[in-house]
Amino acid sequence: MRGLWRAGFAWDCPTASVCKKCTGPIPLPAPSVPPPKPNKAVGSSSCSRKCPGHRWVRYPDEEQCTSAEFLTALTMASSPTVLMRLVASAYSVAHRAGTIVRNVMAGGDLDIVEKCGPSDLQTKADRLVQMSICSSLARKFPRVTIIGEEDLPSQDVDEELIEDGQCEEILKKAFPPQYNSIKEEELVVWVDPLDGTKEYTEGLLDHVTVLIGIAYEGKAIAGVINQPFYNYEAGADAVLGRTIWGVLGLGAFGFQLKEVPAGKHIITTTRSHSSKLVNDCISAMHPDSVVRVGGAGNKIIQLIEGKASAYVFASPGCKKWDTCAPEAVLHAVGGKLSDIHGNPLNYNKEVKHMNSAGVLATLRNFDYYASRVPESVKQALVP
Repeated sequence: MRGLWRAGFAWDCPTASVCKKCTGPIPLPAPSVPPPKPNKAVGSSSCSRKCPGHRWVRYPDEEQCTSAEFLTALTMASSPTVLMRLVASAYSVAHRAGTIVRNVMAGGDLDIVEKCGPSDLQTKADRLVQMSICSSLARKFPRVTIIGEEDLPSQDVDEELIEDGQCEEILKKAFPPQYNSIKEEELVVWVDPLDGTKEYTEGLLDHVTVLIGIAYEGKAIAGVINQPFYNYEAGADAVLGRTIWGVLGLGAFGFQLKEVPAGKHIITTTRSHSSKLVNDCISAMHPDSVVRVGGAGNKIIQLIEGKASAYVFASPGCKKWDTCAPEAVLHAVGGKLSDIHGNPLNYNKEVKHMNSAGVLATLRNFDYYASRVPESVKQALVP
C-alpha cells in the first residue's frame, strides 16, 4: 500500500518487517509539500539493502532510507494500531450480535428473566450476545478490560458465537496520531448486549441497539452501535440492521448526520423509567415536544439524525455500558454528553457503574439546555 514519504522517499510495504540497516536522520518536509516524482525505482520486491518485503522508491535528493524516527513511523503505518484493530473487531462483533438478536426474536422463545423488577429484564438474546461480544474480543485482545452489563456465570462459549472478523474499511482509515501509542491494557470496553431490552420484549424493535464503547484514561474515545432491526418496517424484502461507529478525532460513520430545524426544541427521554424529577427537568426547558423512547443508544441516534435536539434523563437509572458507545459517537460529530450538572462521565475500569447524576446530551446548543436544569434537580442528583 502507498505509505509515508520523506524528502526523497516514498515506499510500498507488503509486510510489517523493517530494514535494519537504515540509520541516520532525514528531515521531514513541510506537510503542504507534495512528494517529488521519482527518478529511480529500486526493485519490485526488495529495498536497496535487499530487505525482503519492501519496495523503496528513491528520489534525486536523497541516497538512502534513514532515521530511527522514520522507521518508527513506517512501522506504525504498515501495521494497524491497537485501537484501530479493536474498533474494526468491535464493528464485526456488533454485526454478528445483531444477527443473534434477530435470530432469537425469530425463534419465538425470548426466555425472559426479571433481574430487579418488571422494567429490568434479561432475555436469551442479552445472554448470548454478551457471551459473543466478550469472548470474541477477549480472544483477540486478552489484556483489554471488558465490562458487560449481564452478570453471567463462567462457562464454555459455543464456537458459533465467536466472531473473528475485522472491518477492513475501518483498518483503512487514518486514525488520529494521538492514539498510536495506546496499549491494550490501557483500554476499557463497556458492553451493553441489548440496550432497550424491555422494548425488545414488547416488539418495539426500532428502539433496540447493541452497544460496544471503548474508553482510554477514563474518556469514551470510540463506540459501535448496531441497530439489529433498522429498516424492519420497510417490507419483507428490506435488508435489516445497520452498524454506526465513531472515533473521537476521526468522525462517525454509518448514518446521515442531520440537525433539528433551527429554533426547535425537541427532547427525547425515557419511556419506561420516568419520574417526577425527570418530568420537572424536562418541563423547565419548555420543549416544543417530548419524545419518549427506549434505549440510550436509540436516543443518541435520534440526536444525530435530527429527530431530537436534547436527551434529558434526570435520574440515576442508566449505567456506563449504556452511555460509553453513544457518547463516543456523539462526541465524534461535535456533540456533548455529560451528567445533569455538565460534568464529564468517567469510564475507568474502577468507577461505579451507575451514572448517579443522570444524563444530558445534545448535538448542538448544549449550554442552552444545561442552563435550564433546575437547581432542585441538581441538588437531588449527586455525582
